[in-house]
Amino acid sequence: MKNEMQIQFSALSQNESFARVSVGAFIAQLDPTMDELTEIKTVVSEAVTNAIIHGYNENPAGTVQLIVVLEDDTVAITIRDDGKGIGDVEQAREPLYTSKPELERSGMGFTIIENFMDELTITSGDQKGTTVYVKKQLSKNKVVSH
Repeated sequence: MKNEMQIQFSALSQNESFARVSVGAFIAQLDPTMDELTEIKTVVSEAVTNAIIHGYNENPAGTVQLIVVLEDDTVAITIRDDGKGIGDVEQAREPLYTSKPELERSGMGFTIIENFMDELTITSGDQKGTTVYVKKQLSKNKVVSH
């Protein structure tokens, strides 16, 4: 069975925790392990923070869209913004690369996302925004109690 949710919010840092908690509550119905839940919430935090900070420079006029699709034991998440886009996606995916070193960013966002998810696709264009799509198959080896 397929189940989907969509939320949209202003590009403000305080909305990152809202996105994280919303996704966590929605995917809880699949009964993920604590590690899986933590990893997915971390991925949402990283991608949403990237959209807010890098896409819009934290501008409340900007909008971040978050779509979560649950199907069987698979979680697919899309984070989309209409911000300034990523000039060089391959460079942005390199560990420790950051376009905002003055903000003391670690440059590990995409690396963390890639490590926690089974699939990562980044689509971006200069001044055309960015779409981050991730997918994770949840483990099936949960303890079943009768």
